[in-house]
Amino acid sequence: MKLKGEKQESSNCSEDSKGKMTLLLALVALISAFGSSFQYGYNVSVINSPAPYMQDFYNQTYFNRTGVPMDSGFQTLLWSLTVSMYPLGGLFGSLMVWPLVNNCGRKGTLLINNLFSITAAILMGTSELAKTFEVIILSRVIMGIYAGLASNVVPMFLGEISPKNLRGAIGVVPQLFITIGILVAQIFGLNSILGNAEGWPVLLGLTGIPSLIQLLILPFFPESPRYLLIQKGNEEQARQALQKLRGWDDVDDEIEEMRQEDRSEKEEGHFSVLSLCTFRGLRWQLISIVVMMMGQQLSGVNAVFYYADRIFQSAGVDNNNVQYVTVSIGAINVVMTLLAVFIVESLGRRILLLAGFGLCCVSCAVLTLALNLQTTVSWMSYLSIVCVIVYIIGHAIGASPIPFVMITEMFLQSSRPAAFMVGGSVHWLCNFTVGLVFLYMEAGLGPYSFLIFCAICLATIVYIFFIVPETKNKTFMEINRIMAKRNKVEIQEDKEELKDFHSAPGGQREKKESSSIEL
Repeated sequence: MKLKGEKQESSNCSEDSKGKMTLLLALVALISAFGSSFQYGYNVSVINSPAPYMQDFYNQTYFNRTGVPMDSGFQTLLWSLTVSMYPLGGLFGSLMVWPLVNNCGRKGTLLINNLFSITAAILMGTSELAKTFEVIILSRVIMGIYAGLASNVVPMFLGEISPKNLRGAIGVVPQLFITIGILVAQIFGLNSILGNAEGWPVLLGLTGIPSLIQLLILPFFPESPRYLLIQKGNEEQARQALQKLRGWDDVDDEIEEMRQEDRSEKEEGHFSVLSLCTFRGLRWQLISIVVMMMGQQLSGVNAVFYYADRIFQSAGVDNNNVQYVTVSIGAINVVMTLLAVFIVESLGRRILLLAGFGLCCVSCAVLTLALNLQTTVSWMSYLSIVCVIVYIIGHAIGASPIPFVMITEMFLQSSRPAAFMVGGSVHWLCNFTVGLVFLYMEAGLGPYSFLIFCAICLATIVYIFFIVPETKNKTFMEINRIMAKRNKVEIQEDKEELKDFHSAPGGQREKKESSSIEL
């Protein structure tokens, strides 16, 4: 009798704590985001501050070797290689996602990935002693591969271990750590700290420390239960991992949902990138992530950061103080992304995407006006500062974090690695393209180049409004059914199982789906 009572109690307890944030889940999210995503952000902005000192080092090294000073054209080429090798490495890293996460698991991939970062950190940190600048350029490629893997695997891993009601909030955590990484690099890069002739090798080498911490701590945490059950077929390990992550023993519902996903996928098998691109049942999901990733990178976020210093100088900020203003923009970015973590579950993904791209679109349009008129109208330079801040807020709440959350949610287990590979490649390719093309665009169009970004934001808003569904608080299977109707395909499912599984709430769920499709 007592046993029955206890059982009753434990099932009540599991009902109460459905989807609560447990300590273990929070730690996994923090360790994987700090060890991986943080460094993506850190290395994006780490070479901005010490650029002049690093260029002097390139010049001096070349002079010591050849006895003649470096040609200015060659120096520009070397520097643009140093900057652009990072997103190019990111593209290579994205192409490695699919084989690695399928063979080594999500956690395994993150651990292997740390070796890239630690190698690059040692090489960059010792480059001045070794008197070689080639090593810095090589290390930027290696660091890019690291960031390419990290930017895809962390959201995938965290999305798979989160309960459905926390998936959005935990999915924004990697982006939060990317912005923290950018901010930390900006602070350490101040002239008074490490952004000087002596400090820059240390500034570049610091990136290895988070990797070392992750390498030591992450092995003690569980692997993704979905990977263990659906890809490895090991239900016992999946159940243990899930019980640890949820903090209670009764995980039958989630295991059943994974089994159901597994059955639905047996029909389709594993997706490679090619089969993903040609499979009709995932057509709209694929187009959606490509559009969102292109929108995210081509909406001009790099250009706004690039222009920020000049905008503040023209508004009368002293040259020596511009670096502190850049840090404050980095801080706004962190605070707004932190806000996104807390509001993504209540407002939903769609609203944040639309609002984020909307703010970016409006601020790009007004910024074009303000930059053109700032020589004639005195207060226009202050308006351009406001535009930069509004733009950063828009990008931080929607355009930056949500697309990665959506890749996790719109695809099932077998197609998710291939989808991240496509999304990640588009992300890094567009990043690389903006880096190369923007300087020419700016030379040719000046402030009008922001009109192009404005148009791209507008096109992305229109697409999201008509095509992208709301995914908050839905299981992966429910989201899959919504998209199946859009793709006009039938989903193969074990009907008997489903009848038992959704006996009561089935009707409500169907209603809910049909209403969300009309959005």
